[in-house]
Amino acid sequence: MRYKAPRGTNDITPDRSWQWQALEQRFRDCCRLHGFREIRTPIFEETELFTRSIGEETDIVSKEMYTFEDRSGRSLTLRPESTAPIVRAWVEHSLGAEGLPTKLFYIYSVFRYERPQAGRYRQHHQFGVEAIGSDDPTLDAEIIGMAARFLTDAGAAPFSLKINSTGVPESRRAFVQALKESVEPFLPELCPSCQTRYEKNPLRMLDCKEERCRELTREVPHLVDYLDVESAEHFAKVREGLEALGLEYEVDHRLVRGFDYYTRTVFEFQTDALGAQNTVCGGGRYDGLVEQIGGPPTPAFGFGMGVERLLLVLEARGALKGGEPAPDVFLVRVGERAQVAGLALADRLRRQGFSCEMDYGGRSLKAQMKKAGKSGARFALILGEDELAAGQVTARDMLAQQQWRLPLEGCPEMMRDYLQTPESQTIGTI
Repeated sequence: MRYKAPRGTNDITPDRSWQWQALEQRFRDCCRLHGFREIRTPIFEETELFTRSIGEETDIVSKEMYTFEDRSGRSLTLRPESTAPIVRAWVEHSLGAEGLPTKLFYIYSVFRYERPQAGRYRQHHQFGVEAIGSDDPTLDAEIIGMAARFLTDAGAAPFSLKINSTGVPESRRAFVQALKESVEPFLPELCPSCQTRYEKNPLRMLDCKEERCRELTREVPHLVDYLDVESAEHFAKVREGLEALGLEYEVDHRLVRGFDYYTRTVFEFQTDALGAQNTVCGGGRYDGLVEQIGGPPTPAFGFGMGVERLLLVLEARGALKGGEPAPDVFLVRVGERAQVAGLALADRLRRQGFSCEMDYGGRSLKAQMKKAGKSGARFALILGEDELAAGQVTARDMLAQQQWRLPLEGCPEMMRDYLQTPESQTIGTI
């Protein structure tokens, strides 16, 4: 029987993994510049962590979580998102004692039972940051600006920035009542999910993806018109910060994000390169989540972005340039004695920092040189019976099309010195 990867998952094969590595390193560098440190949490958590934090009426909790019982009867769930586990770890390990805000970043797999399509998978990967311990609106603007800079530098531009404020739970009550009154006349025309949301979590109606529901709710009240004074001032300062950073934005009155824990600022970066799956990054403020999970009242802000989706954007933008790094050296071993001698030489080359590949099986010089050419290696080192008898190795610069004889013992050091000198110089006898 032949097996395939489970539906909605993907293998990241070596011909593509270099793209992931380059993007991951770019994200790590961006996080370092902004003072974020990496955190890693378990791949599964207690189910209640997600039902309490995300919201039982969200699509993620009601339809998409991978939940199972272990042998002790504990209900566990593969993480469907990353913020709640990181907040749980922050509380459990008292990370706030190191000073606030705590600035953390992650590179994670997350799991959701979704209908697989381009940019939406059952296992996908996320980059993200969480800043826990500050309600300063300039922090919101700074982190949104950080995401914008990363996306721009990666090659994802152009994109649009949508923002909104969901206020705080107390001020949302008046909005929810106005929303229900606005929707009630055409409630029977809404999709079954929105009819359920109307009773249990009306705010989620704004997040519905059904075109009919979006059309019917087009003229509903706006959240920003119901903000309390502090939330309104906070949102004004966030917008002021974004303008100071030179970021263009649009206030999207439907934007509430898919999690119940958001308060005040929410945002998304959207692109026209993905069709229906147009959000490439999103996040916001969650000032009540830490307390909800068992910690002290603590404000926080963060974002997440899908790596697979971002790579699709970069491919559409023609930004995935370059290729898998070639080895520095391809070592050609000809003859029985050269097999072990070449093994030792390869080890010495690697100790000098050269990436080195070899052929195996004792194939002919011609076959090995052909493989060396295909590898893209800068140098081919040929070690045969003649070279061993003379205590030398033949070095061929595949780029400069030059060839020399080098002493076997000093070969790695001489090659290192050669790469630090003008190309007109040589590294041995011709």
